[in-house]
Amino acid sequence: MNHPMPTAVTLDHLRRYAIARSLFQPTSLLRAVNRLGYVQYDPIRAPARAQDLMLRHRVEGYQAGDLDARYARLPVEEDLFVNYGVLPRATQRLMHPRTPRTAWSRARWAQAQAVLEFVQSSGVVHPREVDAAFEHGTTKNWFGGNSRASTQLLDAMHYRGLLRVARREGGVRLYAPQLAHECEGPEDPDAHLDALIDVLVATYAPLPAATLSRVVMLMGSAAVPQWRERRRAALARVKARLAQATVDDCRWYWPADERPSGRRHAHDRAWDEQVRLLAPFDPVVWDRERFERFWGWSYRFEAYTPAKKRLRGYYALPMLWRGQVIGWANAAVRDGRLHVEPGFVSGSAPRDASFAPALEAERARLERFLGL
Repeated sequence: MNHPMPTAVTLDHLRRYAIARSLFQPTSLLRAVNRLGYVQYDPIRAPARAQDLMLRHRVEGYQAGDLDARYARLPVEEDLFVNYGVLPRATQRLMHPRTPRTAWSRARWAQAQAVLEFVQSSGVVHPREVDAAFEHGTTKNWFGGNSRASTQLLDAMHYRGLLRVARREGGVRLYAPQLAHECEGPEDPDAHLDALIDVLVATYAPLPAATLSRVVMLMGSAAVPQWRERRRAALARVKARLAQATVDDCRWYWPADERPSGRRHAHDRAWDEQVRLLAPFDPVVWDRERFERFWGWSYRFEAYTPAKKRLRGYYALPMLWRGQVIGWANAAVRDGRLHVEPGFVSGSAPRDASFAPALEAERARLERFLGL
């Protein structure tokens, strides 16, 4: 029996595939987190936090703040993965017990033990309660300002797996004792590391070779520093088991059971007439190298860039329409109404008569999502 030859993968196939597999049919919150594998957090609200902006496209009826509101009832955990975010509890447990690269002094361990006993007796604590009980004072944070030392200690205890995030109030993490589970090291660390990399690939595929190498190295040093010496072997294993192709002088990787050139991606709902304003950290646009290969222009996150040097705005949201990122928009709430200021790579809006109503429909969806 003769089988048809597989279609050669093109950059257009990869672009369609990347959009279709990530912007799936909206579903429940838990199913969306499980399918994404990992949702990156960001504290900036412009007009909503990044995690909410990502989930609104993938969760039916989602409104800003729903993840925080439902978090305590879901089998998910906040933790550091590629960056800080939320992921299924089963995935999060693969990273622990975590052994940080920087060892604590005996005095620091004593301080942490005292706080741990306080949290265990209280159940759930706000950082200000710990600060009031122990008067740890202030310390310099990573961007040069002052932070409560108690907040930094709680964060470090969470990273080490001594505490978990129970829920949030106004964006502030409330901590609780770690859930009871097996805390001994895995019998096969390589199996855990491979499983974590597979989650990473499932979140961001298709991946250029350079990006795949970078995120495996990053995850191995931050999320699972106890296995950082195993990263290169793990990278070789994942490259051997993933599907791959060279397209436009770049090696690309994706899950072995998926076909970027498959017919379903050519007609997927992600190619509908909706304008979609994406978060700067949305999986569709997260990898800047892939972004430039797919859409031919450079997108940068400029929230921390001095205002005079910004090209597109404080929190420019990439604008996806008909399978192309044609520009960006900055969104802000003024007088109870959402204002969207678009910008376009070509210098002007598409002339197609269907674009303006599609952009207005996206603005209206954002308003409903924000509860305006």
